[in-house]
Amino acid sequence: MKLNHLNLSVPDIASARSFFETYLDFTCTDSKLNDCLSVLNGEDGFILVLMSQQMNRNGNNAYPDSFHIGFYLKNEAEVLAKFEQLTSAGFILEHEPQRIRKVFGFYYLHQNILIEIVCELQDPNE
Repeated sequence: MKLNHLNLSVPDIASARSFFETYLDFTCTDSKLNDCLSVLNGEDGFILVLMSQQMNRNGNNAYPDSFHIGFYLKNEAEVLAKFEQLTSAGFILEHEPQRIRKVFGFYYLHQNILIEIVCELQDPNE
């Protein structure tokens, strides 16, 4: 069995779509009128659906405190480059990349979605 998609509710579809396309290598394949829904394709056929909070039955887009989505990069240099790309674009990241358990990376909160960007440590016993 393969997890093939995730549906996330966001307050601003156009901004979220742009973020995922520009910084996380997704490609929009379908957008509905009035920006109520966008379908984005990622690597390996993964599909990310961004849905307007107005489409929720309860009209919210809140996630539990520990909810997050994670992206793995190949090495520490790629993590540092992604951090630099985001900070250079004006995004405020609270912490620089660092060791987090057995990975190296950072977290970023974008439109109520906590995003983890990490790589495996070259030597996890350090």
